[in-house]
Amino acid sequence: MTESSALNEAVQNAIAALKDQPGALLPILHSIQDALGYIPAETIPEIAKALNLSRAEVHGVVSFYHYFRDTPPGKYTLHVCQAESCQAMGSKHLANHIKNRLGIDFHQTTPDKQFSLEPVYCLGMCACSPALQIGKEVFGRVNADRFDAIVAELETPL
Repeated sequence: MTESSALNEAVQNAIAALKDQPGALLPILHSIQDALGYIPAETIPEIAKALNLSRAEVHGVVSFYHYFRDTPPGKYTLHVCQAESCQAMGSKHLANHIKNRLGIDFHQTTPDKQFSLEPVYCLGMCACSPALQIGKEVFGRVNADRFDAIVAELETPL
């Protein structure tokens, strides 16, 4: 299946399954992002038409919520907690270290497409701040050295 047909199939499936629900836009966007990892810009007109919304309304929702991406994510998405407990325990320093180490800012992906960096506002690990999530795995008490070790393990081929 080509990338274009996978994209079309994900959009068509989401719209068909969810368009008749009240407030269908968010569930449709979540379904597309779950399937593709992001909301491609070229899907916005089709979503808007199906829901009788303007393209600006759909784009506004995609750009408003930090969860939604409009570019493909890297192989690994790093979520760095920015909530109060993590901030008090050094998450801003950790985020700055990660940005410098990977050469990207929040909402960006490394040129090699390995890592995307996203802020998150609570991972439920307040007692183990600062916290980092990679995929479905959550790490607590992450400092610069621990982050470097985690990333080195991800970069090491099996």
